Amino acid sequence: MTNLATIVATKSSEASWIRELGPGLITGAADDDPSGIATYSQAGAQFGFSMLWTMFLTYPLMVGIQAISAHIGRVSGHGLATNIRRHYPAWLLYCIVGLLLVANTINIAADVAAMGEALTLLTGGPPHLFALGFGIVSLLLQLFVPYNRYVRILKWLTLALLAYVGVVFVVQVPWPQVLTKTLLPHLSWKPEYITTVVAVFGTTISPYLFFWQTSQEVEDQQADPLQKPLKDAPSQAPANFRRIKVDTLIGMGFSNIVAYFIILTTAVTLNLHGITDIQTSAQAASALRPIAGEFAFWLFSAGIIGTGLLAIPILAGSAAYAMAGAFRWKNSLELKPAMAKKFYGIVATSTLLGVALCFAPIDPIKALYWSAVINGVISVPIMCVMMLMAVRPAIMGRLVIGLRLKLLGWICTGVMASAVGTMFWTLGK
Repeated sequence: MTNLATIVATKSSEASWIRELGPGLITGAADDDPSGIATYSQAGAQFGFSMLWTMFLTYPLMVGIQAISAHIGRVSGHGLATNIRRHYPAWLLYCIVGLLLVANTINIAADVAAMGEALTLLTGGPPHLFALGFGIVSLLLQLFVPYNRYVRILKWLTLALLAYVGVVFVVQVPWPQVLTKTLLPHLSWKPEYITTVVAVFGTTISPYLFFWQTSQEVEDQQADPLQKPLKDAPSQAPANFRRIKVDTLIGMGFSNIVAYFIILTTAVTLNLHGITDIQTSAQAASALRPIAGEFAFWLFSAGIIGTGLLAIPILAGSAAYAMAGAFRWKNSLELKPAMAKKFYGIVATSTLLGVALCFAPIDPIKALYWSAVINGVISVPIMCVMMLMAVRPAIMGRLVIGLRLKLLGWICTGVMASAVGTMFWTLGK
């Protein structure tokens, strides 16, 4: 009986630990969407191992800024846009929300296009029709699956990212050289190198992730009748801050490890074989086939589809949360569409506009690459506002962030600002 009780207690503890992984895990996994895969693949193919250091640097920065996002949502009980509307000038709110909506819609377009191309590679058929199908399926899931069940679906979809870890084990990797380049990188001041660094930073530390994780903390708090915003119930703070810390450390670690392996895979296969011009994630998968074999090709392609299904609702959802917060609309994935028509209208509009862009006569690859750069640029003022929010008693009550998070957040903001400033300086030369 004792053994049985121990086993039951252990399983219960494991289940509880897994349940604690939510906003941070899903946010981190969504960061490695098909457009992110394209950016990381381009970095690895074009610059080889010399881009690996970026993931080593972005991990602590990403942990810091995403933990601050989570603290703002859980402590204040409101999303970022609502807090900006309440405490900052209207022009700042509309600029941030407008740029986020544009960048997210372009990102959705790139993601559904990549998913369509990946399925075409695996099965044959029309990529545009597949892209349309993926967009509609994702939209229907967001409209008709209750939030608490949908979160479980998103958690399982994070497993798709393991495909990119698996690819490395079917190719030969010069690990001593890889470790040297990761820890002692050879940097370049060439404009294309700096712009790629900003694109990598922009797709890794993205504004939509700030909005999503903040809003999901609010959703989780509102879904539990025993929980309140922490500024109104400070006794609940220690347990929630501990959960946020574990969730964010694991979620961002997962994200950065996968991104590291994508850069490594494309560096060790494509770059070392002279293939340096990779424009899409599907193109990266195709290029892998003759070099790394059929299994690596299938893993890489299937991962594109899985990560897209994870990322599209987060891109559309974060845009909807931002718009709803800006204009005081009802907003919750727990609500049925009839109860939050404007909120779900933004979800539908951004998703369908993204799908429509796949059929438009524009270059989606250039749009994707520059949307990553735009994300890097607009993340700087958003992070500045977040840092000011996180220490403002009017928003956080007595639970303003501590010195460690404050330092990490401002370092992250400074690194992003330096990268963006250097990019503009090199482009202007």
